Amino acid sequence: ISAFNFPVAVWSWNAALAFVCGDSVVWKPSEKTPLTALAVQAIVERAAARFDGAPSGLSQVIIGGRAVGEMMVEHPRVRLVSATGSTEMGRKVGQRLAARFARSLLELGGNNAAIVAPSADQDLALRAVAFAAMGTAGQRCTTLRRLFVHDSIYDGFVSRLKSAYASVPVGDPRKDGVLIGPLIDGAAFDGMQNALAEARKTGSAAGGERVEVVEAPDAYFVRPALVEMDNQSEVVLRETFAPILYVMRYTDLDTAIAAQNASKHGLSSSIFTLNVREAEKFVSVVGSDCGIANVNIGPSGAEIGGAFGGEKETGGGREAGSDSWKAYMRRATNTVNFGTSLPLAQGVKFDI
Repeated sequence: ISAFNFPVAVWSWNAALAFVCGDSVVWKPSEKTPLTALAVQAIVERAAARFDGAPSGLSQVIIGGRAVGEMMVEHPRVRLVSATGSTEMGRKVGQRLAARFARSLLELGGNNAAIVAPSADQDLALRAVAFAAMGTAGQRCTTLRRLFVHDSIYDGFVSRLKSAYASVPVGDPRKDGVLIGPLIDGAAFDGMQNALAEARKTGSAAGGERVEVVEAPDAYFVRPALVEMDNQSEVVLRETFAPILYVMRYTDLDTAIAAQNASKHGLSSSIFTLNVREAEKFVSVVGSDCGIANVNIGPSGAEIGGAFGGEKETGGGREAGSDSWKAYMRRATNTVNFGTSLPLAQGVKFDI
């Protein structure tokens, strides 16, 4: 079960390993991006036809909404469901699969944070923060949504970040030089506006307004929003799937780490520092509680080849990485006796 924001990548992470492990794959794409799935399915069928040993029905696509997903989750022959989407969806999927002792691989929400320490390479940090927070219009599970900047560098760093936000090109992402494309639909736009209205009660917001694009008058293009907050209010700790970055000051690293870990999600995190002690603390047991903890790189884009996934309400699933294949296999222990005697546990004698 894949989400709209990565209509092929999530499928490929799962399907490639599943095929290698001898599994067939039933794919329910997001009902918002069905055409991509149908195109990929056609490619898979063409490739499978070139191999005599590939069984028919090795890969199937089912287009539909919640009812289709529920059918997959409830079907007794489906022993593993990999689901990418909201925490609300994952909670329901996980509970239903557990009720029939089937397995789940959940990749859910991520209210990701980054810390910019006093020793940080600010030029590098600025580029990383801008991409992580604004790229794909904030519609990645690894999008940067919370930023903690040390008080000693806050004013200068945030001023530069505001300039980047004000000047970033918004429009058709297929055009050269355009960095921010549209939100997926009107519901996403409304969710963003509601979150900004709530945040403005206690913070200062810049951006977030709709941008009219002549070529696509019905699409929901927005200018990314930067919101300065004194602390983490409820809206900050609630993931909004849109380009909103909440920025806060910190003076003590332990306090910043605790604030980062205050989220119910635990997907990805970053620290920007040239201080090895700060970096080691951040990736240690007393540091970030996320499944991904990066140093001097943003929370998205660095995890290729590593075990991708998170803790807490992110679901605990892992895709890619050295041992990810195990999720797609059934484990069996085999003991084969090649002799004529019968060895028994603990040296027991059982003569008859």
